[in-house]
Parts: sequence; C-alpha cells; structure tokens
Amino acid sequence: MDLFTTPQIISIVIFVGVFALIISEKVHRTSAALAGAVLLWITHVITFEQGMEEIDFNTLGVLTGMMLFVAVAKQSGIFEFMAIKAAKLAKGDPWRIMVYFVIITAVCSAFLDNVTTVLLISPMTFTVCKILDENPIPFFMTQILASNVGGTATLIGDPPNIMIGSGAGLTFADFICYDGPICVIILVVFIVIFYFLYGRKLTSTPEARAVVMELEERDTIRDKGLMHKSIVMILIVIVAFMLHGQLGLESSMIALAAAAVMLLIGGQDIEEMILGVEWTTIGFFAGLFVVVGGMVQTGVIDMLAQALIDITGGDAILTMLVILVASAIISSILDNIPFTATMIPIILYMGTQGIDVWPLWWALSLGACLGGNGTLIGASANVVLSGISTREGYPITFMNFLKVGFPLMLVSIALAAVYLMVVFVVF
Repeated sequence: MDLFTTPQIISIVIFVGVFALIISEKVHRTSAALAGAVLLWITHVITFEQGMEEIDFNTLGVLTGMMLFVAVAKQSGIFEFMAIKAAKLAKGDPWRIMVYFVIITAVCSAFLDNVTTVLLISPMTFTVCKILDENPIPFFMTQILASNVGGTATLIGDPPNIMIGSGAGLTFADFICYDGPICVIILVVFIVIFYFLYGRKLTSTPEARAVVMELEERDTIRDKGLMHKSIVMILIVIVAFMLHGQLGLESSMIALAAAAVMLLIGGQDIEEMILGVEWTTIGFFAGLFVVVGGMVQTGVIDMLAQALIDITGGDAILTMLVILVASAIISSILDNIPFTATMIPIILYMGTQGIDVWPLWWALSLGACLGGNGTLIGASANVVLSGISTREGYPITFMNFLKVGFPLMLVSIALAAVYLMVVFVVF
C-alpha cells in the first residue's frame, strides 16, 4: 500500500492541517476542527460510529451544563456583587485584584473542574475591568494559567487526574500529598512572573479606584431570591463534584442536573438562557475529539507512547522524566485525555515487568495537566475563557497566548522535574 494513503498518514496530515489552520487564525477554530472530523469520515480513516465513540460526551456535558448554570445564576447579579466586593477589599488596586483572582481561580480549580471555575470567575473579572477601564486580557490570561495549575493539585481538579486515580487506585489524599506541594510552589512563581509581565503595566487612575471604593455592591443585586438560590446551588455543586466518585455519578450528570434545577427555579426565559452557551466552543471540542480520535483509532498515539518507553530502556527515573516532559509537550498540542488514556495501560504493563511505577503516575499527572498551559487549545479552560473574552470584544489569539503560555509551561515543568527528583531520588 502506498505510504501516503495509509490511515495513519492521513490522520496525521488531517491533524496537522487542522492545527495549522488554528494557528493561522484565518479560519475559525471550530470550523477547522469540524472540517477535520468530516475529512476523516470522507476518507474512511474512521467510521462515523468510531468518531462518535471518540467524543468525550462527559466533557461536553460538563461544559454545557455549567454554561447554562452560569447563564441563569448571573441574572441575579451575584457575580457583579462578588466582583465589586473583591475589588473593594483590594482597595481598587488592579494588581492586587489580579492576584486575588489568580488565587481564587487556582483554589476553586482544585475542587471544581477548571471549566466551571473560569465560567464563574470570568463575569466578575470583566465587570471589575470595565469599572477600572483595564484591558481584561491580562486578567484572563493569568486566570487560564492559574486554573490549570490549581486543577493539577487534586484528584478531581482535571480529567487526567480522575483517569489516573481510577487506573492506579490513587486517592484524593495521594494527589494532595504528591501534586499539592509543587502546585503551590508553581503558583507562587507564576504570581511573581505575572507582576513583571502585567502588574507593572496596570494603569488605573486614582479616580477610577475612588469610583470602585464608592460603589455599593448591594445595588448590583437584581434578584435577591435568585442570588440566594444560586449560592446554595453553587455549594451543592461543589460538594457533588467532590463526591461524584462515591456517588457513582459522572461529572456531566452533576453539571446537567444543576443546570436543569437552575432553569426550573430561576424563572428565566429558557431560550434566552440557552443562548448563553458557547456553542462554538462545544462544536470545537466535538470536532477536536474526532480529529484526535483518528490518530487514536489508527494507532498513531499508541506508537508514539510506546516509542517514549523504548527510549528509556526501562530505567524508572529516566522514564519518569521522559514521561513528564513528553506528556507536557504532547498535552499542549493534543487533548490530554486520549494521551492519558493511552499511557495508563502502558505504565500498568511496566509495573508487571518489575519496574517501580509509583513515580511515573505523578510524572504523567503533572505533565498532562500542566502541559495544558502550553497552547490555547491545551486545556478546556483555555478554549472556554478565550471564547468568552473574544465574545466580549477582547480576542486572545493563538500566537499571543503561545508567547506567554508556552514559556511558563516550561518553567512549571522544570520546577516539577526538580521536585520529582527530590521526592523520588534524594528521599
């Protein structure tokens, strides 16, 4: 068979073509991803049924459910209330506000999924920036990066961790003990870097700060009853996400159930609320899952993962570092879910061969999750928050994100490598 007509080569070419279109920004990323999915079907690389199997409907369910949830909750004015409260606590100082929001984003991302967190934080951010007459893009950029760091710290913070915990039998406490400390260190380093990247350039006037301090947050509450209901539902959702494993519920079921309840008790026009969903983002992920699935179905990702193992010759420490770096690089350009799904059985197999795989689980976790900061499509939160920013008239381009995100991703991986060496070699 001609080399250039094999399913593997076609799947690679389609993926590279889709990625090139996304980088060029001459075609909307959703159009590029969906076109790539259609090409895989037209060329018979995968069947329609195989493509549908590759779509992570749990992820799409979480996205849709939480977007609907936020669309209803924000009608109460709760986000404007929280935004003004935070801004007043920071005395109207935009740098302090940025730091507060970074910390809030990271902490919330550890106990909610990243997407839910950025959906809750973004309305507050935009409101404060509008008051201070600040460009919201730096605030959104720092929150994207913080959400991926925070999500790395716990079992439920990021989908790869959920998969690793299930495959390896790791507990919530294991993730806190092993991933938690380095995530705190990385976040502190990031905040220092954020100051030099953005903090010194924030230029709100004393008059704007005075306006902030004079604001009365209670005036922003448009529906006090709905706000109380929203607060209760947010708390319930947080607890449900934390316990979804014990409850035997998929995270999408929790998100969609929360959305349904909010639509019922909110009293809002349902058609208007549905318009609050970022459907272009949903379409992008659906298409991207199929495009990446083409490489999964044809064995390309399997070959890539196996090659990484062959390079190390079975040395546990070298394998740990290779998995960390490779997971980060690959997860920054590929969806980290299929890559993680591929690596889990390989690591389990290595364990049967007498290799100490305990360090490898943490290398995979840190690499796959932190790697999401590498590019604009590296993690769900990146795509969702950039879509919100673009809709508000402040587009975050692929290349502009790459210039900041990729170097900071490398910094985080370097810190993680040192940390893993200290934990598993020195001690």
